[in-house]
Amino acid sequence: MSDYCDTAPGHPFHGPYHDNEYGFPIHDESVLFERLVLEINQAGLSWLTVLKKRAAFRSAFRDFNVDSVAAFNDRDRQRLLDDAGIIRNRLKIDAVIHNAQVIRHLRESHGGFQAWLDVHHPLTHAEWVKLFKRTFRFTGPEIVKEFLMSAGYLPGAHRDDCPVQARILATTPPWAQTDALRPE
Repeated sequence: MSDYCDTAPGHPFHGPYHDNEYGFPIHDESVLFERLVLEINQAGLSWLTVLKKRAAFRSAFRDFNVDSVAAFNDRDRQRLLDDAGIIRNRLKIDAVIHNAQVIRHLRESHGGFQAWLDVHHPLTHAEWVKLFKRTFRFTGPEIVKEFLMSAGYLPGAHRDDCPVQARILATTPPWAQTDALRPE
């Protein structure tokens, strides 16, 4: 993602995301869920497309409230498929609803999405992918990598010489709390 550190700053959409969100630890369930939803919807598209549609996603998915999305029914699915403001892909929409239901179950089994991530950290990227594939839908290697980097569980969101990297390190992201990640 080193090119992102060169091209994102100053861009109206990429800049704020790069400077204030990408790679910073996330503790709020709805923000973790939002990031997962956005990464799933980015598959096959540009990140800029997703960032431009972010407000529409937020509205369509009820501010990424896990309980609200987990309760979506067929009428909600059709509403989402008819919403030109978001990415209208049935597999992605179904995955988002399913994944919200999974996150609700993670509250019971682990105390929440973040606690589930924390209990499994650190894993290699390959191990994370296997875990996500067993747990969630529409979570291939690239989606898992970007989600975990964006939420602070894997290093690599920024170059070491990027000014944002120092700010991220000051927050002690999960990837920086271990001596070293286990090798792939």
